[in-house]
Amino acid sequence: MLDYRQIQALAAVIEEQSFERAATKLHITQSAVSQRLKQLEERLGQALVIRSSPVRATPAGQQLLKHYRQVSLLQKELLQEIYDGGDGGFTRLAIGLNADSLSTWFLPALNSLLEQEQLLLELKVDDQDQTHHLLRTGEVIGCITASPEAMQGCNCIPLGVMSYRCLVSARYIRTYLADGVSAEALRQAPAVEYNHKDALHCRYLERFYGLAPGDFPRHRVPSPEAFLDLIVRGFGGGMVPDQQSRPFIERGLVVDMAPGNYLAVPLYWHVWNLKTPLARRLTDALLRGAEQFLEPFAAHPVLTHP
Repeated sequence: MLDYRQIQALAAVIEEQSFERAATKLHITQSAVSQRLKQLEERLGQALVIRSSPVRATPAGQQLLKHYRQVSLLQKELLQEIYDGGDGGFTRLAIGLNADSLSTWFLPALNSLLEQEQLLLELKVDDQDQTHHLLRTGEVIGCITASPEAMQGCNCIPLGVMSYRCLVSARYIRTYLADGVSAEALRQAPAVEYNHKDALHCRYLERFYGLAPGDFPRHRVPSPEAFLDLIVRGFGGGMVPDQQSRPFIERGLVVDMAPGNYLAVPLYWHVWNLKTPLARRLTDALLRGAEQFLEPFAAHPVLTHP
């Protein structure tokens, strides 16, 4: 039988990314944290963390962390049922999602659930093509991703589609596209990307203009607000979802660079197959939000998968 105090120490070290902060969280000494983790590694016969800065879990540590979080959630649900309404504490939900979902529809979708439940959200933001990794390593109980491939032990539920169009300002058009939108002009026109994992602009220019990733200059701006601000100021063109762009288009701050050309990015909810009441309520809330804020799959014959 595994000692869950030792696994709790592992989880705290990984979540806090520090032995010192893990000790503070668990209200024990740093030496006690190190001792519990050492005993667990000796019991299993392999290293569970990479003692770097920040601390990272090994593949074995990731599997153990995933197990601990699943057991913790099940235990919390059990106590709530036993005590008819809960033990008065909060339940922490770690969820992976892309920045555009967080900036647009995700929080409105969870609003009623957060009003009804004592939940603490731990949101891990990454590109919609990358959040699958967070679920695979056990960092989150569920993730929103563009991949329809269900992982072992998880359910994959279609949510809806976010349509991305290349937005530019009038200043940008005068500066870079005065003679029209063409592959040659776009070779000299700066793009805006969220980070190095953001491949949407590359896919857009490849699909509609035959350009390769190295054929055009690009900014990298890892903030949804600053990303749009740079576009509005005329220093770059970028892929923005319809849910976020409508007020900017209505105010005349930006336009669709090439009306009719867009990328339809599907979103799927991947969640541990635990069948707990909270997991079902979370999934139901996301499905209701997706129905309200996202577009149906049937409206987009061509989808952009990772």
